[in-house]
Amino acid sequence: MIRARIIATGSYAPEKVLTNFDLEKMVDTSDEWITERTGIKERRIADEKQAASDLAYVAAREALKGSGLKARDIELIIVATVTGDMSLPATACILQDRLEAKRAAAFDVNAACSGFIYGLSVANAFIKSGAYRRVLVVGAEVLTKFTDWEDRTTCVLFGDAAGAAILEAVNEDRGILCTKIHSDGSMWDLLHTPGGGSRYPASKETLRKKQHFIKMKGNETFKIAVRTLEGLVLETLDENKLKPADLALLVPHQANLRIIQATASRIGLPMDKVAVNLDRYGNTSAASIPFALDEAVRCGRVRDGDYILLEAFGGGLTWASALIRW
Repeated sequence: MIRARIIATGSYAPEKVLTNFDLEKMVDTSDEWITERTGIKERRIADEKQAASDLAYVAAREALKGSGLKARDIELIIVATVTGDMSLPATACILQDRLEAKRAAAFDVNAACSGFIYGLSVANAFIKSGAYRRVLVVGAEVLTKFTDWEDRTTCVLFGDAAGAAILEAVNEDRGILCTKIHSDGSMWDLLHTPGGGSRYPASKETLRKKQHFIKMKGNETFKIAVRTLEGLVLETLDENKLKPADLALLVPHQANLRIIQATASRIGLPMDKVAVNLDRYGNTSAASIPFALDEAVRCGRVRDGDYILLEAFGGGLTWASALIRW
């Protein structure tokens, strides 16, 4: 059976650090309030000239370096992002050009925080079908450029980063065993950026109303996320005849420490089997899972034969999982 195996990962975060103490000087908040409610202590901020493709490029180069492949070996590039360089063309096309991956098709995926797993699911299907043998999947976000720094409920959450994974076709009993993708568009307004699309094109009015910034109903989103992620994890494990105890590592979307802890507690998984880096990077949307996965790989937390579960919940609403045998 042909499977898609992750053969290399890479990640990148900008140098500038914005701490909770820095935010205390900007809005009515405190380090204690932010830490207690989110678990975030600091986040990285892209500079004025950095766009999503710039972060994606560094993460992709790191993954290529680890794989031993050249850019010309990549046949498909998928970039998961909600903060692409521009509305046209796809950020994946810009990345393809910078990498000089001249053989690769390229397109973007927009599934918010679930975007990287959606991208993995698409790449997995292409590889299993035989259409492509090597695919680069990148999650890249510059959320701070779409953050209202006067809104204390959202400006404390987001950071900028990119993470990448290279998938290759293998005839082995390992790789991506299963992916699950779900959505419920009836709750789109819980997390969205209203301005800039065809519904509310850019205008003086949309700028005045701050419609180009991220809007979020945090309490409602939190409750739905906890309930949904528990069911998602158990659904994925049950389908593969596994139990939570069989997992070597859970790599969740890095949105909120309380959501991560609640999910782990509900399925009976100890926190030492959960990858967490949101305290240092905040919520980086589609970049958070590949970033955390790359960190876990580089720290030696992932070994051959391990069962790894990725799970995410985000705007759309969307939620997704991927079960991997490393």
